Amino acid sequence: MLKHQIAHPAIVGRDEWLTARKTLLEHEKEYTKQRDRINAERRRLPMVRLEKEYTFTGQNGSVKLVDLFDGRTQLIIYHFMFDPEWDKGCMGCTGFVDALGDLSMLPDRDTSFAIVSRAPFPKLQAYKTLKGWNLPWYSSFGSDFNYDFHVTVDESIAPIEYNYRTKAEMDRDRAFYITQGEAHGLSVFFRIDQAVFHTYTTYARGVESLTDAYSLLDRTPYGRQEDFEDSF
Repeated sequence: MLKHQIAHPAIVGRDEWLTARKTLLEHEKEYTKQRDRINAERRRLPMVRLEKEYTFTGQNGSVKLVDLFDGRTQLIIYHFMFDPEWDKGCMGCTGFVDALGDLSMLPDRDTSFAIVSRAPFPKLQAYKTLKGWNLPWYSSFGSDFNYDFHVTVDESIAPIEYNYRTKAEMDRDRAFYITQGEAHGLSVFFRIDQAVFHTYTTYARGVESLTDAYSLLDRTPYGRQEDFEDSF
């Protein structure tokens, strides 16, 4: 008899556990194969050339989106919620960046990673110093970037859209959405010479598991660049 009464899985013998574990293993293998198929489908998403020239402020002053690639072919941007009026960044976004693992593999895969927020750069720099982060962080203050990628919501500037649903669609489905303010997300861009293309953006729970180099690479056109992948 166990002394403490707490919620727990069923207690069974080893043979029954092994049967259940083997069943689960088959489901896990199915999930892995399905994930590989989805990753391959994502890599083959068409891309859209960006005609607008976005300007950001970073450590070395004013830069363009193409500069954020740092000479590489692929760029992953985390849209970090930091309103210009705030003195500190969003706690959920802070937790995401805190959870990021070693991303040193990304440059070896021709991929750069950067954070972008709408707050002025001095606020971002102060918060970055406070948190002890060393990831590149850029301010999109004064640019349309956040509005165009639907991570800042202001209907007076751009129609409300989030996670690929319009305001009318969200109203129809009685879905929760913000009418003004910041949202988070993750976007991927591809560079050919000086031309920049948008390949992918995910929002909400689509971001929550992207805290290691492999899962981030899975969002890019080139993927992990491993032999097992169905890739370019």
